[in-house]
Amino acid sequence: METGDRLPIRGGETLASAMKQERRWRSHHPKSSSSSSASQSSRGPLVMGFLSCLAWLYVAGRLWQDAENRLLLSDLLQKNSGHLPKVLTVEDKLLNLGCKEIGRKTVEAEMDLTLAKSQGYLRGNVTSSEKKLLAVVGVYTGFGSRIKRNIFRGSWMPRGDALRKLEERGVVIRFVIGRSANRGDSLDRNIDDENRRTKDFLILESHEEAAEELPRKAKFFFSSAVESWDAEFYVKVDDNINLDLNGLIEILESRRGGHGLYMGCMKSGVVISEEYILQLLNNIIDDISCKIYILLTFVHLSIFRGRQWYEPEWWKFGEAKSYFRHAAGSLTILSNNLARYININSASLQTYAHDDTSVGSWMIGLDATYVDDDHLCCSSSRQEKVCSMA
Repeated sequence: METGDRLPIRGGETLASAMKQERRWRSHHPKSSSSSSASQSSRGPLVMGFLSCLAWLYVAGRLWQDAENRLLLSDLLQKNSGHLPKVLTVEDKLLNLGCKEIGRKTVEAEMDLTLAKSQGYLRGNVTSSEKKLLAVVGVYTGFGSRIKRNIFRGSWMPRGDALRKLEERGVVIRFVIGRSANRGDSLDRNIDDENRRTKDFLILESHEEAAEELPRKAKFFFSSAVESWDAEFYVKVDDNINLDLNGLIEILESRRGGHGLYMGCMKSGVVISEEYILQLLNNIIDDISCKIYILLTFVHLSIFRGRQWYEPEWWKFGEAKSYFRHAAGSLTILSNNLARYININSASLQTYAHDDTSVGSWMIGLDATYVDDDHLCCSSSRQEKVCSMA
């Protein structure tokens, strides 16, 4: 109880008598003591009501703002509804982009390419001349064969204006050579200088000239010749061969228009392997110590390996170890479609130790017509042959 609500204690009164008087006073005035506590308890609801009003005003304001935003968006959507793009299907999108037409042309092109490959042809990369040449003759040569080339130019091979006139008749003759292992060195420069003077070289830019690379040289020659000239026949000639050019032209003219012709002096023979060397030793030498010594000399010291006739892939030729029929490497003739087949598939064609057996292996799986002509056997004793050993 606060001091303002209590009765004063008079002098002379005891505390007990004062408390009795105060109880009597409260019993006669009950409302005056509870009014102060009631006023204090009524303040809480007022504060809560005020805060509730503020919260309601805030929520009502946000709802009003959201309603205005929705109305604005609805108006914009109605205004732009006429400009919305039409819903396109996947087919419509492909048609608009031209993809269906491109896909159809791609399928047609793939079918044409497959047909061309199956027939041994490759579209494009042909000469602009309307008339197809009769033959392209490639004469293999090397960096150290300048004297041989000059001898050929002075004998069976035309030069200068005579070479141009021969080309007008439909026969192109070129010396075939690759590039040096050290590109741009004196060997390459000498060949370039000689070619500028004579203009009778076919330089294989992607081929490295080396004796052990002759099988790959065959691939590069036929491919480059096909891409440079469109001819009925492509002829590969070694640099130790003299040609009867008129006789060769006569043979080719008689075969003009032939399809899939593989022409030359056909042969086959024993595949040279370590077993073949041992068999030779058995037939020649009786002393076992001599056999072992010579065999080790040939095989382990690699005196025989890498030479003219050794075949590293000898095991692929079966138990008989005999080469299949193929044209001798001194003079090999391929018709247009066979040369184009080599050009198209050169990256996947297997090469062996020799260029003639390599070309023969490429032909063995094709529908090629083998023409074994004695006139093309350069080492034979036949008088009417068109080639001879130089």
